[in-house]
Amino acid sequence: MNLARLASLAATAVSISIACCAQAQDYPARSIRIVLPFAPGGGNDTMARLVASKLHAALGQRVLVENRPGGGSVIASETVLQAPADGYTLYLVSSTVAAAPSLQKNLSFDTIKDFAPITRLGVVPGALTVHAQLPVKDVRQLLALARARPGEITFGSGGIGAGSHIGGEIFKHLAMVNLLHIPYKSTAQVTQSLLAGEVMVSFANPLTALPYVKNGRLRILGLTTAARWPLLPEYPTIAESGVPGYEFLIWNGMVVKAGTAPAIIDRLHRELATAMTSSDVVSFLQKHGSRAMTQTPAKFAAFMRHEINLISEVVRAAGVRIN
Repeated sequence: MNLARLASLAATAVSISIACCAQAQDYPARSIRIVLPFAPGGGNDTMARLVASKLHAALGQRVLVENRPGGGSVIASETVLQAPADGYTLYLVSSTVAAAPSLQKNLSFDTIKDFAPITRLGVVPGALTVHAQLPVKDVRQLLALARARPGEITFGSGGIGAGSHIGGEIFKHLAMVNLLHIPYKSTAQVTQSLLAGEVMVSFANPLTALPYVKNGRLRILGLTTAARWPLLPEYPTIAESGVPGYEFLIWNGMVVKAGTAPAIIDRLHRELATAMTSSDVVSFLQKHGSRAMTQTPAKFAAFMRHEINLISEVVRAAGVRIN
């Protein structure tokens, strides 16, 4: 390579660096959007709108929530990756995104390489939930019923690869029962179908299940944590109720497109960490059985790699397939 070519490349690199610095200094200069791979309603949508409100107050710009459900999170992921890496398109991810590499063939992107983690936001147990009229009062009775009626007991989820789907598949595998999976587009739809008796079981987020448990329409048989959840200590774990070794937590977090200026990622991390530790957010999450959990970008990246590997193992062991 000649000197003129080297000089040209160096000048280009300097120009890009200057542009990124200027972009970071001016950030944010216009409205921001949060894309999420779920329909309106449900825990992740609630979290996105809560975060949007906090970021709006902190950054002084409108923060809009854009629901892009479908495709096992692929539609939302591709929407984010088609946007510039400028910090104006945020992506609220969850175990659905971590499951995509194991469940989806020929992805057009690399989940680890193409997204830059900012922070984890929260964690919540799944709740093994049934319609109040289903003749079971605990996990062992559900297992007995499922074994007596193999393939007849339906469980609904928020979609292929959603936390409620993976949690159910782990349950099926460890308990050695045959439940029929019915995927929906959102956890809100699952809840409504469960209330209507269209599905019999769900591995719902307590965020959506608890109001109906309190009015007697649904029943929680157990939580998906390894030990009793401090925020809901009255409910046993599935592991202690007949399925030893069972554990699965639902989580969400925020990422942006890879290539976003580090200064912008740092700014977003600081604002999100502050938002998630604010007293009103902590109180709101606790009332719904959830818990705020923030991480540095590096730790969140390591966590996502771990989740992708874990879900890959579950998919292979449980024989999960896109249906």
